[in-house]
Order: sequence, then structure tokens, then C-alpha cells
Amino acid sequence: MTELQPLSNDALNALREEFDADGTNRMAMNAVTAAGIDTVAKNYDRARLLQRRFSTTVDNGEATHQDRSGRCWLFSSLNVARFVAKKNLGLTEFEFSQNYAMYYDKLERINYFLQDVAALVRAGEPADSRLVQHLLADVMGDGGQWTMALNVYKKYGAVPKDLYPETASSKNTGAMNTQLRHMLHTAVAHMFAAHAAGDDAAIDATIAEARAAGHRILTIHLGEPPVSFDWEWTDKDGEFHRDGEITPQEFWAKYVGSADLESYVCLVDDPRKEHPKGRKIAIEHLGNVAGGDATEYLNVPNTFMKECVKRILVEQGIPVWFGADCHPFMDRESGAWATDLFEYGSIYDFDFNLDKEARVRFADSAMNHAMAFAGVDVAEDGTTRRWRVENSWGSKIADKGYFTMSDDWFTEYVYEVAVPKAMLPEEYLKALDEEAISLPAWDPMGALA
Repeated sequence: MTELQPLSNDALNALREEFDADGTNRMAMNAVTAAGIDTVAKNYDRARLLQRRFSTTVDNGEATHQDRSGRCWLFSSLNVARFVAKKNLGLTEFEFSQNYAMYYDKLERINYFLQDVAALVRAGEPADSRLVQHLLADVMGDGGQWTMALNVYKKYGAVPKDLYPETASSKNTGAMNTQLRHMLHTAVAHMFAAHAAGDDAAIDATIAEARAAGHRILTIHLGEPPVSFDWEWTDKDGEFHRDGEITPQEFWAKYVGSADLESYVCLVDDPRKEHPKGRKIAIEHLGNVAGGDATEYLNVPNTFMKECVKRILVEQGIPVWFGADCHPFMDRESGAWATDLFEYGSIYDFDFNLDKEARVRFADSAMNHAMAFAGVDVAEDGTTRRWRVENSWGSKIADKGYFTMSDDWFTEYVYEVAVPKAMLPEEYLKALDEEAISLPAWDPMGALA
């Protein structure tokens, strides 16, 4: 192994002298230590010229708030669904229970994880393998994907928020997730011990015991979800309606089914050249509902993704779910994204010159947040200029919770969109029937929003 060279006093002194020799470094230090890097690096001209006007706006009401949880993928998918439900119910304001969706996602994910790991244990996968350690480290986070969300809605439906409201643990999932993770780690350790002892039946017993424990933990933290409920409401015109007793599955089918969200496919922009456009991508061991739809994407050019989103907003007037790397060049308070919104390179005198492919390849960027497009500004020549985004960080920031995204930021940091299958050309429809390129569980395209 190559011997690592220590940072010598001479080298450290040279760094100090180099820093002090340039007066702009001290000016930058004085400014950043007092005001913070984003305040100093913010591009004033870009910030003031990024307008909040759009040629097409989809009004979805008050922005929702995921609080201290990673449920953005559930919030954003339910924000698409609530737009449809509000129209069908004749309401101006309505919200689905994100707590209900999370309850069944986590219960199903417990079952999926236990059976997935048990199969690896029985196949002789070592406990210290990269795969097992990755699955153990990643278990019971809040993140997910569009397909995973639809797996939950297809099986369990949805309920209005006031019939299964938020709890202390749904709004702040850290403590609950820690206990679930500890329980599942314990179960996996017992599985490996049973396999080493040649006791295969004990593995099945461990799965059953851990699944029951997971159900108890979830119900204690989140409450017991309704199996059915009486549904009645007063619409925007003041007219009273009563549906009587209805199940969550019936509610979803009746008030969201018209949008046929179940037929949507996920388009992804994987910029790595070894993964050709027009091919399906699948991530091993990524899923939540055993027997549900596999988490797969169709890899397409970013320009095609934009065109699909634009057409849905302009022609259909419905929000569009998407996943992005939300952190780069974000002004959270004013609600803005643009690739030149902050001039970090000028402050640090460093050229941050990685392109999208390099950022993915070298772990500098991956999808980490899901939202919904709720508007677009299209120029007279048909090109997209900027995008309106419905976020789930509450209404006290940005434009009452709605963000503005420059078109170049879409190109660089949006990775996934969910669109109707019917929008795809023939060549892409054929690709959906072909075998997917299978990527390992730790591949960056498997990052969860």
C-alpha cells in the first residue's frame, strides 16, 4: 500500500502565505464568517431576474408540510392525487393522509426487507458483504419512489387527512425509525445465527416475530389506520354530500381513479454513457410491496422528459411528480433554483466544473427530494424558460410554498419524472417490454427521494 504523505509544517506555512498574499481571500473570509456563504455568494442579478410568472399555472392550493420527515415522495405523489380528488369532489382545499400512506409503506417494507434478507442468508451471502451491509445501513429510511408510492395506493387506497391525522412520530420520524431499524437488525442477526446452526425453520419464525413487532411499533407510533370510514363533505358551492361507509381502496378508485395514475411510467435521466438511452433500468433489492410493481425506470434524454412535463401541464392541466437533487444552488427562503444563483467558485477561487455525468459517477449528485411541477413558462418559440414547483416544506417560505426553477437547473439536477404511459412513442413502448439493465443496490440511480 502506498504510504500517505503527512501535511508538513512547511506545506502548511506555504498554504498560509498563499492565502494571505491575495487580499480578496481576507475580504471573503470577513464576509463569510459574518454573513454565511450563501449570503455572500448569492448572484444578485440572477436572483432578482428569476421571475415568478408562468404561461401555464396549475393551482393546487395551499402547500403541504412534511415536517421533520423524509416523506417527500409520498407528499408529492399525494399532491398529484389530491389535485384530481379536489376536482372530483368539488373542493378548493383537500389533503390526503400522508400518515396513512407511510404506515402501510413501512409495514410492507418491513415484510419486503425480512424476506429479501432471508433469501440472501439462505443463499450463503456473508453478513459482512457489501450487499448485506448496504441493506442494513439503508433500512427504514423515509425515502421512496413513485412506483413504490403507487404500490401502496393500489393495495391500500387512501384516506382524507382529517380521518387519519399526523402524530408526533409521523411529523418527526427519527425516534420511530431508530427503533424499527434496531428491531430489524436484531432479526437479521438471529437469521444468520439460525442459518449457521442449520435451523431453517427458525428463520421463518424470526420473520413472523419481527413482522408482528414492526406492526406493533408502527401502530403505537402512528395510530391504527381506518379499514373503512363514513365520508361526507360540503363542496365549494355549499352543497352537502354523503357517501356513507367507504373503504380507503374504494375512496381512491372513486375520486382518483379517473387520472389512471397506475398506468404512469418513470422516466429517468441517467447521464452515464454505459447506460444507453431508450433502455429500462432496474435497481436490485429496491422495493417496498412484495408482489407489487418492480421499481424500474426508462432512461431517456432530459429534453424528452421536459417535453412530456410541458405537455402534461399545458394540455392536461395536472401536476407532474418528479425527483431531483434539491440542494445545489437553492435559495430555500425565497424559493429559487438556478445554476448560477450562487457564485461559489468566485468566492473560493475554485472551478467547480463537473458535468452531470461526472457528478453522478463521483457521488457529487443524486436524487434526494421529490416534488410536483405545477406550472411552466413557455417562450413564443416553444422552448421552456422556467418551472413552477409545488414543494412540501410548508407555506411560510418561497411563494407560499411554491418554488421557481430555471430551465437550466432542470437540465442539470432533475433525474426522474412520472408520466402517462400513453405519452411514449412506439420505440419507448417496446423498450418497456424488454429486460431491464440491472444495477446493484448501491447504484446512485437507486437513491431515494
